[in-house]
Amino acid sequence: MNTGLQLERVASSEWILPRSGSMRVPGRIYADPETIAQLEDDVRNRAEWNALVQVRNVAALPGIVDAALALPDVHPGYGFPIGGVGAFDLDEGVVVVGGVGFDINCGVRLLATPLHRGIIEPLIDPLGEKLFQTVPAGLGAEGKLRLSIDEVDRLLEAGAAYVVKRGFGLLEDLPYIEEGGRLPAADPSAVSLRAKQRQFRQVGTLGSGNHYLEIQAVDEILDAEAASAYGLVPDQIVVSIHTGSRALGHQIGQDFLKEMTAASRKYGIPIPERELVCAPIGSPEGRRYLGAVACGANCAFANRQTIAHLVRRTFVEIAGLSAEEIRTVYDIGHNNVKVEEHTVNGATRPLLVHRKGSTRAFGPGRSESPEHYRSVGHPILVGGTMGTASYVMRGTERGMETAFGSGIHGAGRALSRKKAAKRFWGETVVSELAASGIRVWAHSKRGIAEEAPGAYKDVERVVGAAVDSGINRTVARLRPLAVIKG
Repeated sequence: MNTGLQLERVASSEWILPRSGSMRVPGRIYADPETIAQLEDDVRNRAEWNALVQVRNVAALPGIVDAALALPDVHPGYGFPIGGVGAFDLDEGVVVVGGVGFDINCGVRLLATPLHRGIIEPLIDPLGEKLFQTVPAGLGAEGKLRLSIDEVDRLLEAGAAYVVKRGFGLLEDLPYIEEGGRLPAADPSAVSLRAKQRQFRQVGTLGSGNHYLEIQAVDEILDAEAASAYGLVPDQIVVSIHTGSRALGHQIGQDFLKEMTAASRKYGIPIPERELVCAPIGSPEGRRYLGAVACGANCAFANRQTIAHLVRRTFVEIAGLSAEEIRTVYDIGHNNVKVEEHTVNGATRPLLVHRKGSTRAFGPGRSESPEHYRSVGHPILVGGTMGTASYVMRGTERGMETAFGSGIHGAGRALSRKKAAKRFWGETVVSELAASGIRVWAHSKRGIAEEAPGAYKDVERVVGAAVDSGINRTVARLRPLAVIKG
């Protein structure tokens, strides 16, 4: 059966989906053979959700440049595949709701402490219990920061700096957040009242699903130069915070699905999948969506900043540290759309880059990186699973040349949440992790089943394909010691 989805292998972890039909550019997939085999099986079996079909659909959008990309953690999403990247010409291109998704600027913050594994092990239970009590988590969780509508608007404009001024965190954090913790294009007038109302009490909350807070140990240093720049050493205790813009971001996505559906019809743009509704970048609808997404991104930066403050307070109380001893290594999102400069076919120009389930991964020399990281590039923060490992990585010159400076964001799901909940029991997952030395605190046993390690791809395979393709490079492996889940 000729589906128009036959891949051509060009390297051990790189594949091309040639142009066919309405595709304006080819697709390029970075993945290992096992992942490719699963993608091709989905095509043969006519799976309802199909990442290769989604790559082909993205490649047909107006103004797309070079190729529609899928990274090693690729799996089906809404419109764009998760692990998908699309860059668009500012004059001819479109901005796409499905290129960002509903959890706008979901991302990871990594905090480094001066503690080492031998010191922390007797404190894991009290630290985990206190974090579980202190950091609001779970569906509908509410934080301690109460905001009026005017205050929500100021937060959406200022991002992380707004909550720092309210006493949540340190000014020294801001240079180590992507974009300084604030996207300047934010336009609160583009965000609905309903979205703002849903955010009144959600700043500083972890949420549910795949969001987490983990106490981790640096298990192995894999790039001494970059690890030194980032201040990471073997056995060091670090904390990862994975969450996003919560209900506000989701409401922005819902609101603009409707608005962009009308825009797609207005501008005569063929839409192969509902979540690929879009508008020309310079159109009123396109500008409104970009302004709203920037608000969602700033909300997520503020959310992680506030949670980092609560983590610091817990370590101060339980481990006797000062707040200043707990340093932000980096904070970066993996559901974003931004204008960036990239070189394509020898010419450098601004492009609108969508990354969905993909993180920015700028290599050495880019001014967007913090000054102390510029020689090696900024960190990429890659989440694994509760039972395996996470990674700190960095970008490469090849990644800048061929992947718009993009990187993997996690292991990537192998099972849907529904299938995982049928296959795993939350209590069993918790006990098995405890037997391997990983303590778990969770608000929902079903949530634990949905997020069981077996529901995800092997993070080592995903990381290995990113390294083998040359787009990302490993810096350090992190092992979980304690996990807080919604």
